[in-house]
Amino acid sequence: MALIKFTRNYNDLSTDNGFQFEFFCDRCGNGYQSHFQASATGLVSGALDTAASVLGGLFDAAARVGERAHSAVWEQQHDAAFAQAIDEVKPSFVQCRRCGKWVCREVCWNTERGLCKDCAPDLEQEYSAAQTEAAVEQAREKAREATYVTADKFKSTIVATCPYCGADLKGGKFCPECGKPVKSTKFCKECGKPIEGTPKFCPECGARQ
Repeated sequence: MALIKFTRNYNDLSTDNGFQFEFFCDRCGNGYQSHFQASATGLVSGALDTAASVLGGLFDAAARVGERAHSAVWEQQHDAAFAQAIDEVKPSFVQCRRCGKWVCREVCWNTERGLCKDCAPDLEQEYSAAQTEAAVEQAREKAREATYVTADKFKSTIVATCPYCGADLKGGKFCPECGKPVKSTKFCKECGKPIEGTPKFCPECGARQ
């Protein structure tokens, strides 16, 4: 019998009742599952176990003998089922001659170059992905440069406190809680920075007040 390939990228789903395997692409991780193959020794062992539980005696001894024989025969069947499963899924996989990876033919194989897409990327796909990344980065740059809060909006949300009683102030010359006069703060119409006194131009941005 020829040596069995696929020694790493698969899962063995076999049980005493039969054999089944999952094979994975080394690149994307997706793959295929082989069809379930029933185990003849598993069926025989199950029948002997049933007879032993019902009748006992001779059938109980036969079940123990069958269990010892089952292990060796089952392993032979397992290897044969594995080889058959490989033949079943092999058309869907290709081994890259450059890196040795087994990759799925449908997604990760560059048919034109005869290599996997890690060794020979699809230029059209890469170009499309690069365009998308550039567009996303440009959108982020525009978002960082945009002004979302105007000076008027900024001023309307500023909350001060009364220096005498600590109550919140949202405008006005007198505290609504204690009635004492409060010093009003003037803000620049353009940048929203506080302005001391009555200057004609903002000391921060130079805008005319």
